[in-house]
Amino acid sequence: MSHSLSEQVILITGASAGIGAGLAQLLATRFMGIRLVLAARNIEKLEGVAEICRKAGAEVLIVPTDMAQVEEVQALAQAALTNFGRVDALVNNAGYGQMGPIELIPPSACQRQFQVNVLGMIALTQSLIPAMRDQGSGRIVNISSIGGRTAFPFGGLYSASKFALESLSDVLRMELEPFNIQVCVVEPGPVSTEFFDVAQRGVEAAITAPENTPYRAAFKKLESLQEQTSRRAWTVEQTAEVILKALSDRHPRPRYIAATGGAFLLFLLNKVFPTKLVDRFWQRFYGIDQVMKEWKG
Repeated sequence: MSHSLSEQVILITGASAGIGAGLAQLLATRFMGIRLVLAARNIEKLEGVAEICRKAGAEVLIVPTDMAQVEEVQALAQAALTNFGRVDALVNNAGYGQMGPIELIPPSACQRQFQVNVLGMIALTQSLIPAMRDQGSGRIVNISSIGGRTAFPFGGLYSASKFALESLSDVLRMELEPFNIQVCVVEPGPVSTEFFDVAQRGVEAAITAPENTPYRAAFKKLESLQEQTSRRAWTVEQTAEVILKALSDRHPRPRYIAATGGAFLLFLLNKVFPTKLVDRFWQRFYGIDQVMKEWKG
């Protein structure tokens, strides 16, 4: 695989907004003549991102895709290969966070969380591995999260999907090395995207009247936490620069952390302090201590 990204075909999922759109635009402006395959559900937003990239000099194929539908994911891979004849790098970026206490999230919402964040990524990666092997090279960059290293209240399903992504990435890195296909993970902390708005809508869609549940105190605190987290968030551009490094390093690291300050504290917490103490920290942070007080009266 050439290490000049200008000569490569790069497929990005979740490319209509946020990190995916930011990465596409960064690549288009930084590498003249790059070829991009952009996938997401919203065709209008995809067209908008594609237009910006084309004006910058990129050749762009857009493929509307619902990552929860395996047939659409497989069709995405085929469209990319048919149009460009190869895919040099795959950025598995599509994903969202289904927030809420595990007890209250209905099975349908649990299924969709894993369909989009895990099963779609597996299907797309499986579909592209043979072509990468035949061309003699490839790179797969999986976008995880600091939630893929540490779990916290109300984020259990999201973290579970990202823990799965991390382990799959570790295994793929070992299995695909013989074929010169490199695999790495990028772990963003909070990023200024639509993530929190989508998460809030997901809570509202999945959980009826959260204020009437035993977790009402934690739901109330969640609103202020989103504001706090947003203040510490990285920009999309900062995060895209880290993904660019994962795409362009000759010998990519297994993991790249796209966060500073508080995010590193999370890793330190888990490594240094006893589990019970870490549990108490998260319970206070997410208002579970208030749930405890209310419940015990």
